Amino acid sequence: MELSSADLAALVARLRAAGCVFAEEEAALLVAEAPGPAALERAVVRRVDGEPLELVLGWAEFCGLRLAVAPGVFVPRRRTELLVRTGAAGLAAGDVVVDVGCGTGAVAAALGATVPGLALHAVDVDPAAVSVARSNLPAAHVWEGDLLDPLPAHLRGRVALLAANTPYVPSEEVALMPREARDHEHRVALDGGGDGVEVQRRLLVQAPTWLAPGGRVVVETGRRQAALTVDAARAAGLVAEVVTDDEVDGTVVVARRRP
Repeated sequence: MELSSADLAALVARLRAAGCVFAEEEAALLVAEAPGPAALERAVVRRVDGEPLELVLGWAEFCGLRLAVAPGVFVPRRRTELLVRTGAAGLAAGDVVVDVGCGTGAVAAALGATVPGLALHAVDVDPAAVSVARSNLPAAHVWEGDLLDPLPAHLRGRVALLAANTPYVPSEEVALMPREARDHEHRVALDGGGDGVEVQRRLLVQAPTWLAPGGRVVVETGRRQAALTVDAARAAGLVAEVVTDDEVDGTVVVARRRP
């Protein structure tokens, strides 16, 4: 639908007053997606009430892809583009890739679009995430369970990349997150334990038996947690380094199994 310039300006002002930092962009998306004035008003009310824009729209943009989202499921962030770029480097068709803590399946979808022909797997402990990931990854194997536990045994020693966006917010800081996250995403997708690295530690302990020689774990982490993530990787016998990108405010740790 279309709005007059005056009505569009009023909508932008309404969104900005509700705390939407990118009010102009959000207004344009809401108008473009609404089939009519009544639907637009319902969408605006939901957004002004604090519901994430992605849930209002029904999709999220990530690495040039439009991905389905669902209530409670972690919405992909722009900083995770670094995880995709770093993970994709060196991959080739036929490589086995596992998206751990997959949420919507965004990382697996972006890796598959970047490197065609990958053997994609994704896993999440949250049934809601597994359901939406399956809709976004029709050609991948999506498993429900804790970390690597549900993967089939025949993948042991064959995985080229474990791409992990497991939670890394310290437990006591979850309540300080923006309300779009703390009120609309399941805590299991946010809470990384006391120091934020508890889930990562459990993953890194499991990783070596699943990785092929020279295979990698690429883990998104916080800048404050990066040194702890590296320590956990090295304790698991992996060779680890930190990669950062200020433009997207991203931090990942690359942990490699020795050849």
